[in-house]
Amino acid sequence: MSTSRNGFGVAMREQVTMHLPDSVRGMRLDQVLAAKLQVSRSQVAKLIKQKDVRVNGKFPRKSVEAIPGDQVEVLLPDASCKNLETPFDLPILFEDADIVVVNKPVGVAAHTAPGWSGPTVVGALLAAGHQICTSGPEERIGIVHRLDVGTSGALVVAKTEPAYRQLQDDFRARRVEKIYRALVQGYLEPTQGTISAPIGRHPSRDFKMAVVAGGKPAVTHYRTLAVLPGASLLEIQLETGRTHQIRVHMQAVKHCLVGDPIYGGNPLLAKKLGLGRQWLHAVSLGFTHPVTEEKMIFEAPLSPDLTEALERLRALGSEGNN
Repeated sequence: MSTSRNGFGVAMREQVTMHLPDSVRGMRLDQVLAAKLQVSRSQVAKLIKQKDVRVNGKFPRKSVEAIPGDQVEVLLPDASCKNLETPFDLPILFEDADIVVVNKPVGVAAHTAPGWSGPTVVGALLAAGHQICTSGPEERIGIVHRLDVGTSGALVVAKTEPAYRQLQDDFRARRVEKIYRALVQGYLEPTQGTISAPIGRHPSRDFKMAVVAGGKPAVTHYRTLAVLPGASLLEIQLETGRTHQIRVHMQAVKHCLVGDPIYGGNPLLAKKLGLGRQWLHAVSLGFTHPVTEEKMIFEAPLSPDLTEALERLRALGSEGNN
């Protein structure tokens, strides 16, 4: 993908030129552009309607098929230029013909969504030429589970239709083992246990989830790995996969995640530890390969900001003992 300020003869507009890779075969053009440019499909539809998109020099329809090798030119207003895909490190833990497992960095969404114009796993994989299956609603192609933007760790993406369908079934049937590391405020008693409480939309804040009567069943198993100054390092295994489940359940038992101000985290502690997000990482993902049926477990190393926060916390304890 390249950019120029000379496209369509209009000053101060950004023209993006790209040649579509083989990985777009079978996808619609608006799907591809939404993922490549990190914008919503509605934004792409508007660009096409305004004749700001050309394919091989011609104006396409929104639903036209993306053809590998086609040259696509997109003219964006200056205000949208920040949405362009920028290179970032997306560590690949495993890849074969059917799946790709990544260690998702913090600040990266699984896929595009309303209100999100930052980098995504889908966009990065497509930009790097990886094949992704076309199943899934809207911009969620290939995505069978998600991690919050502020949560890092292991994430699997389907590359083929059979893999997508089987992984979806496995996640729904709770046959996938999801293990996290979480740093929470205070000390849990008992040190090992299960939190079972229904989760739904917060009654007064749409952007939050909460433990509510009538919510969807949610089960979280935890085990204390280490006791640190004012905080506990936990191993958490999810039996269900509700939105913000760990964050909501930890707040419900009054042990909020360190660095999570939305769900009650102490901002002063986060500042001391240099944390700009919740201390939460999907450290392990285990499942049966959707095609070969091989049992697989993938481990995702902690990101540097989480490791540094632990070191600072331990240092605070050492200072207190001197």
